[in-house]
Amino acid sequence: MAHKTGQDLIDEAKQQIKEVTPEQVRDMQSLGERVVYLDVREPNEWNLGHLPHAIHLPLGNLESKVEAIVARDQRVVIYCARGNRSALAALTMKQMGYENVSSMARGVQGWADINGDIEG
Repeated sequence: MAHKTGQDLIDEAKQQIKEVTPEQVRDMQSLGERVVYLDVREPNEWNLGHLPHAIHLPLGNLESKVEAIVARDQRVVIYCARGNRSALAALTMKQMGYENVSSMARGVQGWADINGDIEG
C-alpha cells in the first residue's frame, strides 16, 4: 500500500469540506453575520496578528478542546497561515458533527493580501 503524503491528506480534506475566500469572510464581517472565526495556528503565529474577534485554538488541541469552546450548531470559519491546516481542522470538526464549518482559502496570507483587518 502506498503511503500518503501530507499534501495528499490536505488535498483529500479540501475535497470533503467547504472553503470560503477571504473576500467572502470580509463580506460576512461587514454584514455582521454571526460566525465564529477559529484560528488554528501556533501561539507564535497568533501573536503576530489575527482576524478581529477570532478565537485561538491551535490545531494540536482541536479535538480535545473545541467542544468546550464552539457549539456544534454555530457557523465556523477556520483559518491558518495558508489554508492547509484549516482544511484539516474543518474535516476533523465535520467528522465530530459540526455541520456549518468552512476553511478560509489562502489563510491569513490571503486575508492580508486583501487588506483585511488584523488585531494583535
